[in-house]
Amino acid sequence: MDTLKINRRDFLKAASINTAALAITGHTIKAAEASKPAQTVIPRWRGFNLLDFFSPRQMPWGGRNSTTEDDFRWMSDWGFDFVRLPMAYPRWIDFDSSKPITPDDMYKIKESAVESIDKLVEMANKHGLHVSLNFHRAPGYCVNAGFQEPFNLWTDQDALDAFCFHWGMWAKRYKDIPPSKISFDLVNEPSMREDMNNQHSKRSAVPGDIYRKVAEAAAKEIREANPNHLIIADGNNVGNDVIPEIVDLNIAQSCRGYKPAYISHYKAPWAFANVDNLPEPVWPCKMGDENWDRNRLEKYYAPWIELARKGVGVHCGECGCWIKTPHKVFLAWFGDVLDILTENGIGYALWNFRGDFGILDSRREDVEYEDWHGHKLDRKLLDLLLKH
Repeated sequence: MDTLKINRRDFLKAASINTAALAITGHTIKAAEASKPAQTVIPRWRGFNLLDFFSPRQMPWGGRNSTTEDDFRWMSDWGFDFVRLPMAYPRWIDFDSSKPITPDDMYKIKESAVESIDKLVEMANKHGLHVSLNFHRAPGYCVNAGFQEPFNLWTDQDALDAFCFHWGMWAKRYKDIPPSKISFDLVNEPSMREDMNNQHSKRSAVPGDIYRKVAEAAAKEIREANPNHLIIADGNNVGNDVIPEIVDLNIAQSCRGYKPAYISHYKAPWAFANVDNLPEPVWPCKMGDENWDRNRLEKYYAPWIELARKGVGVHCGECGCWIKTPHKVFLAWFGDVLDILTENGIGYALWNFRGDFGILDSRREDVEYEDWHGHKLDRKLLDLLLKH
């Protein structure tokens, strides 16, 4: 029997109980509450992002990002129980890739591509891993540039209709899989961007009422297939900010483990417009007039911890560090991030498993790798994860 049943009544009941507990002024009860993990609504899932369907363009099978059954077996053997699958919708629709995609193309599902995702989900579940499907590129929005969208998810009804259509398809396809095995992460790192095709154009948070409209519409479509489907919403403002406007919708929320970006994305060309002449990062560090250390990280996560104490499920859907940050600095910083998440009952998913952010084949130049069945294992990073 599935043990993870999350419905609106239970969600609101948990929220009211936690809110009442926080209102009690007795020091004993306050201390007891403070000693408990903040996040108790969903499991403290721990695992990795998988990049098989991350790109809107088909990659050759057998490439660096193709997940194998051995990958799932190793994850399970090491004690991990979660994978997040960031997906780009062009991968499962039938359209002429030599031309700009059109709104009509959105409804042409390519069954063979969908079946490939089915196989990955089935393989992960076979090895005891929860799968969180995520639209990294949704109709009308992606945090990354590099693909021309015909409309805007946050402003155009046609985009929202297509968004709901695709989520409805996946929800129906997996209507008989329990929430202990699958969840639906609506859209990766939402933001408003002045130019959808300029990676470094100015961004801002999605207005709360608009985010609610999009999340509520998609959630309705998903739960028509199965009212117990577990839904997750990435934090506003590129994953950084809690979304108070959807607290009553029985939707978990997903934070990030990338602050400060100067540590996590040092010299990453997609994150910084100019990567030349950057001073080498250290931890703790000073950025402008602001000191970043463990205390500063705790302040960053405080709104997420408070959200969890109100009865909302919280998970860190992405975290990690690109290969240019010195390994010792990465581990020192990341240890503080994982400590804070763990102390508050918040799980995490490293970006990624095999690849530049991962524990296998990361291509770092300052790591003494261990041979692992023909792969290069970052044992120190794996050991850090296993402690959390």
